[in-house]
Amino acid sequence: MRALPPLGKRLPMLAVAVPRARVLATTVLAAVVAVLLVLVPSGGAYAAAPAIAFTDTEPVAPGVVFHTFSLPTSHGTVQGYDLDVDLSQPGGARLGLLRPDANRVRTTPSAMADALGAVAGVNGDFFNIEESQHPGVEPTGMTDGPEVSDGFGGKAAVPDSQRFGPALPPGTSTRDVFGVGRDGRARLGTLDLDGKVDLPDRTIALDGLNQYALPENGVGAFTSWWGAASRLRATCGSDTRRAAPCSTRTLEVVVQDGRVTDMHPTPGAGLIDPDGFVLVARDAGVDELAGLRVGDPVHVNAHLVPEGTSPFTFAVGGFPILRGGAPLAGLDPVTLAPRTSAGATADGQHVHLVAVDGGAASGNGLSVAELADVQRDLGCAVATNEDGGGSTSIVARPAGGDHVLLRNRPSGGAERPVANGIGVFTSR
Repeated sequence: MRALPPLGKRLPMLAVAVPRARVLATTVLAAVVAVLLVLVPSGGAYAAAPAIAFTDTEPVAPGVVFHTFSLPTSHGTVQGYDLDVDLSQPGGARLGLLRPDANRVRTTPSAMADALGAVAGVNGDFFNIEESQHPGVEPTGMTDGPEVSDGFGGKAAVPDSQRFGPALPPGTSTRDVFGVGRDGRARLGTLDLDGKVDLPDRTIALDGLNQYALPENGVGAFTSWWGAASRLRATCGSDTRRAAPCSTRTLEVVVQDGRVTDMHPTPGAGLIDPDGFVLVARDAGVDELAGLRVGDPVHVNAHLVPEGTSPFTFAVGGFPILRGGAPLAGLDPVTLAPRTSAGATADGQHVHLVAVDGGAASGNGLSVAELADVQRDLGCAVATNEDGGGSTSIVARPAGGDHVLLRNRPSGGAERPVANGIGVFTSR
C-alpha cells in the first residue's frame, strides 16, 4: 500500500468636465484632499489610492504583463516590478508552485521557472536558511509554511516560534497562505494539518508533515517531498524558542510498502522512496513509537485542511499584509528591505506579483507597511509578504522567448537559491 505519496484594478480615473467658474474652487478642494490623504496613516481606511505610474510595460504571454515602476518615498526613490496576471480566461494564465527537484535543497527562481516551464515568477516563502544556534545541525532549506501543488498538500507549517523571517503581524501565523482555489480564484487562506498514524495496536495523532521543526513531544512524517536533507533539525528548538537546544530523546522509524524496515535513535538524511515514508519522534513522542518492531504494519493518513474555504489547487506560505483592501494593523512601518509580495483583487481574478529593489541605489527598499500600500494601490484586496532581502527575485520571459530573465537587481548582486516560488504558467 502506498501509505503517503509526495503531497499536493486599479480603478479607472474618472474624467469630469468642470465649468471654468468652478476651476479655482475645485483646485483648492483637491489640495485639501491631498493633504488629508497624506495624513491618513498607512494602516488606516483606504479612501483613494495614489497612482503608481508604470515606467515600462511589456507583454510576457497571454494574460501576463510585466511592469516596472519608480516609487518616490520619504527615504528615496524605490525601483519596483509587477507581474500582472489575469486568471479569468479559461485555459489562460495560471499560478503554480515552483520547487527544486528532490536532490536540491535550494534553487534560484529562474532555474525553477525554466525547469518547470513557467513564463514568469517570483521567490516564495521564508525558509530555514541557517542554523548558527544549533552547532553541527545542517539547515534544511525547507520553508516555514505549507505548500500545495496541483491540489496536493506536500508539507505543513512549522510552529510559529520556529519560523524564520520578520515578526508576524497580530492574528497571523505560519499556517497562512496565498493561493488559488478549485474555482480558479486567488485568495488568502489558512491550512491546518489533519493527520494520523495507524500503529499495530492503536492510532496516534500526526504532529508534522515534511517540516524542519516539530512541536515538542511530537511525531512527524517525512515523504519523498522532503528531498535528501537531514531530518535532525526537526528535533531542535521548542514551542517557545527557535534557539532552544535539540532534543536528547529522538527516534526515527523507516517504513516501506506499509511495514517498518528500520529504526534509528537519531534522525538521518537521504532521499525517501515514493512508496515509503519516515517517522521522526522527539521527547515524549518517542514513547508513542517505542514499541514498534521491524515488520510491523504502519500507515499514515495526512491532509492539509483549509479553514472554512474550499481546497487549494496551489498555495504557498507568507504572512498576510492586506485584507479587505486595508493594510493589517501592526505592520512594521520602519525596517527597510527589498521585498516580494503576492496580491489579488477582491474577485480573485487578477494577481499582482510584486518585487522591489533595496540598497542605496533604490531607497533602501520598503517597509512591510509600505509594501501593503503598494499592493492596495495596484487594486489588490488581499496580499502577503513573501521572503525578501537577498531572496527577492522576479523573473519573466521576453515576448516570444523560451527562458526567463532576471528582471530586478538582487541586493546580494545575484539571485539567491531559495526554497520555493510562485510560478506563472500559460498553455500557449
